[in-house]
Amino acid sequence: MKAPHSVFETVFAFPPNRDTLGGTAYFIKTSSGNGLVDCPAWNDATRQFLDAQGGVHWSFLTHRTGKGAIRHIQSAFDCPILVQEQEAYLIPDTTRTQFHQSHSLDEIELFWTPGHSPGSACLYLPSYGGVLFTGRHLLPDTMGLPRPLRTSKTFHWPRQLHHVQAILERFSSETLQYICPGANTGFLRGAHAIAEAYDKLSAFDVDRARSEQPMG
Repeated sequence: MKAPHSVFETVFAFPPNRDTLGGTAYFIKTSSGNGLVDCPAWNDATRQFLDAQGGVHWSFLTHRTGKGAIRHIQSAFDCPILVQEQEAYLIPDTTRTQFHQSHSLDEIELFWTPGHSPGSACLYLPSYGGVLFTGRHLLPDTMGLPRPLRTSKTFHWPRQLHHVQAILERFSSETLQYICPGANTGFLRGAHAIAEAYDKLSAFDVDRARSEQPMG
């Protein structure tokens, strides 16, 4: 079992988790305590790593398939789950904080970006020039560029594109230096995050994507 690798001094990425369809989860240290973004594989190695870091004080789900073994993690660390309200019903009998449009934890911002799933959401960390944890809302394509990727399971493609545009309007090249995606990290070819993230995302033609025919 591979150990989590350091993305930044206070951010670690876990190996892809087959329980979340190959998703990548992250551990971050913040002024609000230690947090998880989505769920890593739950095993002895994960437990030992989290114990060595001082445990988990909160966890955040970017979308419904990121939940994995969230109940086991909450049971082990007694940490609340932060989740957009439209995904909350999928984790009954848990201690959770639901939000609609947005939620803040000191310097961290969580905000709703529906499209990939009804309750898809992102986490913004202002450190390191701005890091956006995008779950499956934005993923690296085969060239390693951050893109919304439409699949047969995409909940609402036009809405997803709308929220890509909203991210471009919300941030700038000065405030969004990196994206930590929730899957497809193999396309980063050894890099641990997408650098120059805003500039690379701004090259995506939202209007052209809107005009494309929907998938059959």
